[in-house]
Amino acid sequence: MPVARPELSDCRVIAHVDMDCFYVQVEQRKQPSLRGQPTAVVQYNSWQGGGLIAVSYEARKFGVKRSMRGDEAKQVCPEIHLVQVPVARGKADLNAYRNAGSEVVSILSRRGRCERASIDEVYLDLTIAAEAMLADNPSECLETISEEVVQSHVLGLEEVGSDARENVRHWFTRSDASRRDKLLACGAFIVAELRLQVLEETEFTCSAGIAHNKMLAKLASGMNKPAQQTVVPFSSVSKLLRTLPIKKMKQLGGKLGTSLQIDLGVNTVGDMLQFSEEKLQGYYGVNTGSWLWNTARGINGEEVKGRLLPNSHGSGKTFPGPRALKTVASVGKWLNELCDELSERLQSDLEQNKRIAHTLTLHAHAYKSNDGDSFRKFPSKSCPLRYGTSKIKEDALSLFQAGLREYLGLFNVKISGNQNNGWGITGLSVTASKIVAIPSGTRSILNYFHNQEEAFPQVKLSSEQLIQDAPLLSPSEEDSLESGGHLTLQTIEPWIACREENEETKYSMSLDRQEEDKNTCKEKLPDKETSICSSPDAEVYRGWEKDQNESSRDYLTVKIRDSLESEDGKRKSNKEKGMSTISRYFQSQLSGSLLKAEHANTSRLSESSSLSDRQSELPQENSPARGESSVDTHLCSQIKLKRPSWSYDIDKIDQDVLNELPKQIQEEVQAWLRPQKRPNTVKKDLGITRYFLPAKDK
Repeated sequence: MPVARPELSDCRVIAHVDMDCFYVQVEQRKQPSLRGQPTAVVQYNSWQGGGLIAVSYEARKFGVKRSMRGDEAKQVCPEIHLVQVPVARGKADLNAYRNAGSEVVSILSRRGRCERASIDEVYLDLTIAAEAMLADNPSECLETISEEVVQSHVLGLEEVGSDARENVRHWFTRSDASRRDKLLACGAFIVAELRLQVLEETEFTCSAGIAHNKMLAKLASGMNKPAQQTVVPFSSVSKLLRTLPIKKMKQLGGKLGTSLQIDLGVNTVGDMLQFSEEKLQGYYGVNTGSWLWNTARGINGEEVKGRLLPNSHGSGKTFPGPRALKTVASVGKWLNELCDELSERLQSDLEQNKRIAHTLTLHAHAYKSNDGDSFRKFPSKSCPLRYGTSKIKEDALSLFQAGLREYLGLFNVKISGNQNNGWGITGLSVTASKIVAIPSGTRSILNYFHNQEEAFPQVKLSSEQLIQDAPLLSPSEEDSLESGGHLTLQTIEPWIACREENEETKYSMSLDRQEEDKNTCKEKLPDKETSICSSPDAEVYRGWEKDQNESSRDYLTVKIRDSLESEDGKRKSNKEKGMSTISRYFQSQLSGSLLKAEHANTSRLSESSSLSDRQSELPQENSPARGESSVDTHLCSQIKLKRPSWSYDIDKIDQDVLNELPKQIQEEVQAWLRPQKRPNTVKKDLGITRYFLPAKDK
């Protein structure tokens, strides 16, 4: 438990809104004739009338409780109406209730930060709205106060007698109140307005608690029901907690609360005030001890998280007693049903909210009848989530089998469909978590490589060189999405598939680009050793030879300068386009090396020209024959354009230096360092027989 931050407890305005008998209200909206009648919602299981999951306040007056079964409820209240929860795939279907809860959340979120805590409860942070109201229109200046606000319950005020309403009105409008109380009063006005809007737009009633933190607001929301609200001023916190049973406090209803009762004799929250923070830390650790000390004083620093949508989606079912699943085949059947529902919810979330989940988790409750280690828990298993109902089913079954092998201690044994080693499954669920929004501007992966082709016009990537599942969202689909179009699984599934094979895609594309970069260089440059007579510089030399009567030095200077300016222009053009990958970097290094070689050649030509001029002044006894040139012989024998090359030694590569490179370059280098995958050309239907086929003649 996190340590609370007391400095946040006295100035915030937090509300907890609870939807009254929400399941019953949803059914009453479907069937208006049930309004005002004793009603209960029961499970789909018809044994003894089904278990009650929600009871209306009219039925509670007759003594009907949620712990009862339908038959027992009818004995207590013969007039009760039992409404069965919708059923889908052999289990309760709660979609109607989830959607109704979303309607309420959308209204409540209009005035402040909203955190959906469950299907029927919401936290609101109204601090900013309350401060704005206090600055613009404080409650003491209001001439009239709505009846809904006057009906609020304020802890610490006398609510007995004819003056109760007047006392509440005076508390809201007093001018000598502290700033904390004035902010709470403004928060009460806002919550009352929101509750009325929910009633008008959805026909649902809500109860609420308004306090300075989430803990106190939740306690207050359940004090006065239905359709009422309760305010907890700072001065009344100690009175509220002094007599509150320890088990009523959130997070103290389980083992921790039991330990406080047994070890320290604590029965109410106020009883913890007698213990110092050090003593509580000595019993329960630093964090938990500090949290208990703060809780006893009504201090809680937990903030309202801005969350309107669930963090996960799940589908589960219990199999109590004789209905326990005892074979892998029966588990697989129910996993198919659960995965169908989960896939449907993921599809709905994708279409409505443009979100995708990343992790699939399987949970199960099991027992072993022939082993003393029956208390051992069934291990939960997770894996990356693959969209598509069939893929989710396949992965869920694999997770179950892995968990079952670990649970039974049979790590290297495959359990067949009808095999049972004395185990049984009493609960099964699949959950999709780590749900995030689809990145804005998601486009087809082909568009990405198209942009790369524009940056590298010399590299041409064919569609066969890309991953087979390349298309993600076509440009038309993206335009439709950006304009508020309808997003479906069919349009985003390839993008998800590409995400799943991200590493393989990076590897294959790096190899393709590396190979094509080599081919491009081969087309652009001569072989490793090419005579100047067969290179583009041969034109320079032939021009120099043709115009022997002209000044060799001046002529060559002009030609070489033109060549260098042309190459320099190309380098500037490449620099303007940017250097996106390491391939471009090495290409630029090759160009730079060639330019250096050309400069060296120019210098050699100049020196040779000067030498020729000096030799022309000497006697020609040992000069070459007519039509030949000493410079010509010198060039053809000495001047070679050698293509620069680079290589690497894996053992000499410094990983620390590699980690400092940009991420994209790191990925390319890592791809180059891996051995190239050999294509798999064996047909799937050959099986093991492919190893025994006769070798083909070469």
